[in-house]
Amino acid sequence: MTVPELAPRRTVWGVLAVWVVAALLGIGIGVFVPEGWRAAWLTIGLGACLVLSFVVQLWYGRSQEFLVRVSASVLGAMVVMAVISAGFGLAAIVPG
Repeated sequence: MTVPELAPRRTVWGVLAVWVVAALLGIGIGVFVPEGWRAAWLTIGLGACLVLSFVVQLWYGRSQEFLVRVSASVLGAMVVMAVISAGFGLAAIVPG
């Protein structure tokens, strides 16, 4: 039998960590990958964020609201990568 923690660790930082990694991946993909391959690499980056989300949430060791935290991590990562991708897309069509 396990004893519940009196002050459980905050799980918000794990969700935010995945969002930060998604932002870094999105910027890195936008800078280093040619325009024709960006969509494919963004999909791979989002898959990496999904795996990272599972790893981070399993590392916390809390089963309460596990799926909520994983889905918040992945959904936030998708939104972050979409905004960065839209930025690079707009930069590609604006003459400069």
